[in-house]
Amino acid sequence: MDLLDFISTRLKWLKPAQLGWLERQLRKLPIVQSQISREYDGIMESLERTLKPYKNRFPTNRNLPSTPRSREEIINEIEAINSAEESRWKGGYVSGAVYHGDDDHIAFLNQVYALNSQSNPLHVDIWPGTAKYESEIVSMTANMLGADDLAMEQDPVNQIGGTVTSGGTESILLAMKTYRDWALQVKGVRKPEMIVPVTAHAAFEKAARYFNIKMVSIPVDANFQADVDAVRKAVNRRTIVIAGSAPSFPHGTIDPIPELSEIAYEHQTGFHSDACLGGFILPWAEQLGYNVPTFDFRLPGVTSISVDTHKYGYAAKGTSVILYRGSELRQHQYFTAVDWPGGLYFSPTFAGSRPGGLSAACWAAMLSIGKEGYLEATSKILKTGALIRQGIEAISGLKVLGDPLWVIAFTSHEFDIYRVLDYMTSRNWSLNGLHKPPALHLCVTLRHTKPGVAEKFLQDLRSAVSHVQENPQEETGMAPIYGMAATLPFRGVVSDLLKGYIDLIYKV
Repeated sequence: MDLLDFISTRLKWLKPAQLGWLERQLRKLPIVQSQISREYDGIMESLERTLKPYKNRFPTNRNLPSTPRSREEIINEIEAINSAEESRWKGGYVSGAVYHGDDDHIAFLNQVYALNSQSNPLHVDIWPGTAKYESEIVSMTANMLGADDLAMEQDPVNQIGGTVTSGGTESILLAMKTYRDWALQVKGVRKPEMIVPVTAHAAFEKAARYFNIKMVSIPVDANFQADVDAVRKAVNRRTIVIAGSAPSFPHGTIDPIPELSEIAYEHQTGFHSDACLGGFILPWAEQLGYNVPTFDFRLPGVTSISVDTHKYGYAAKGTSVILYRGSELRQHQYFTAVDWPGGLYFSPTFAGSRPGGLSAACWAAMLSIGKEGYLEATSKILKTGALIRQGIEAISGLKVLGDPLWVIAFTSHEFDIYRVLDYMTSRNWSLNGLHKPPALHLCVTLRHTKPGVAEKFLQDLRSAVSHVQENPQEETGMAPIYGMAATLPFRGVVSDLLKGYIDLIYKV
């Protein structure tokens, strides 16, 4: 047993604060530094080979070329890179990432983007069309998520409004910043706290760090749903928002949003329903007769919802929507500057200039699909999800986590699930590795509903399980990395590893 294994097995009982202090002390010791360095260097070398496959295939551009390269040559290089990458996602070998992917749909969105490639929502006076596109995106999304049921025009306090953002992370960050500012101005809260399940998206933790909000993490039950009693006990006068997922990214499980939002309503605090992943699936699943708990503005305690148009809304990557109950709450999101020498400045989101072409493409995607298209797509995805779930449950040694509809997480109590991940990767599959507990998941998209894709996945998964059972000592690829992240109690070491990975992304 090496030093890091010893630390992992002996120190799990310590509290996070104690582990943090002990880690800082131990990392000062040369023997610990040496052990970490050996592990780190080996992992980085393996990651670099995976991350930089074009190193010897295409020219490396460390500096601007002395003379311009021809546009034809540049296009040829881009097409060669696209050709090397697109077969994986087009063939349905990828979890999530590309949610539609049909050639005609992509060509249509590209055409719309090209027509709007110069537009910028920051200059709405020059491109008022972007205001039309974005306001209608927000309205269509809000009405899909319960606003249409509430006769909002007659009740301005409850009127649903929102903005278009660059993605789910920005939507969540904006919501948390909004609640911080609202709580300070309206309730005088100077040390704000947010209550979120441990399965909530990492964007909540990012918001906590960025905006100096204390994050109170709530455990989940055996079905990976937020513990309602724990939330009720955690609420106090500093609580600015409670959050729940519909569904959560790791396990595809919907938190008990009705019960959680009721707690928020009783305490007159915010409740955020994170429907980034499910906002364009669950409303249609409900219409199709699936058992979907209410998660949207039909619940009086829900005060904001994030929903990604660039996922199951089938827009081009780079758009999401954040919605609020009441214009007063939404205005806490905005930024205005009235004393700047450059003039009066305002922006609804974090960015100043934004690509108006993405907003136009999102608007066009929603109109071109319509209710019938979303119903049909959802039906295909949920049927395929059920088929894959049943297939996984039939494989000895695997266990499906929670009660998912289309984001299927699974683990094993008999062998290292990350070795299954390595085998599937060798068969061209790109699955999401999870931990706490160690698991994998497949986020089902329209790509997986194509004939034969689900069957191919299950066939390769059965082969993966057999291979791992027959080769229990084999350890390659990502298995040791995920294993270290799952077992090593020192967060700093794993954090450094992730930062090193980001460094690799930008290494030429």
